[in-house]
Amino acid sequence: MMAFLKSDLFLRFLGGFAIGAIGMFMMQPEEPPMFGSTAVAATSTDSASF
Repeated sequence: MMAFLKSDLFLRFLGGFAIGAIGMFMMQPEEPPMFGSTAVAATSTDSASF
């Protein structure tokens, strides 16, 4: 187990995961997307439309 934890494959995976997590956190939009509410409204069904 210690050999795996010290292996180059695991360290590269761990480094990539850390960089990806930091990137996803820093690239989050500060406000919700403009079309988020219309996409939710488009999925709802209205009984009058039948």
